[in-house]
Amino acid sequence: MTTVYGLKNCDTCKKATKWLDCFGVAHTFVDYRDAKPTPETLVEWAGKLGGFEAIVNKSSTTWRQLPDNRKAAASDAEWKLLLREYPQLIRRPLVVTDDGEISQGFSDNGFKKRFGID
Repeated sequence: MTTVYGLKNCDTCKKATKWLDCFGVAHTFVDYRDAKPTPETLVEWAGKLGGFEAIVNKSSTTWRQLPDNRKAAASDAEWKLLLREYPQLIRRPLVVTDDGEISQGFSDNGFKKRFGID
């Protein structure tokens, strides 16, 4: 089973789940705001995706509105606290498959490659 993490009102998340439906890929959707990722999950994602800075959407309105001292998270603990408080900062959609592979974002070609569809 594939799990898609994101925000239910996010257009990119909607496109990704619609794509999965169209190609018959079984999946569940988890809204970050309704089910905030645990600190352990955030550490796992960051480890597989290249660190906390790699999973944060720095072009988001939420990021731009944060005070500079919050943007300068210097430790894993600060990143975990920030992302638990503002889960919408996580790039979306974040897709986790049963094999433990994690990816972020959506594109038709990227998903075709990821899910082995020609």
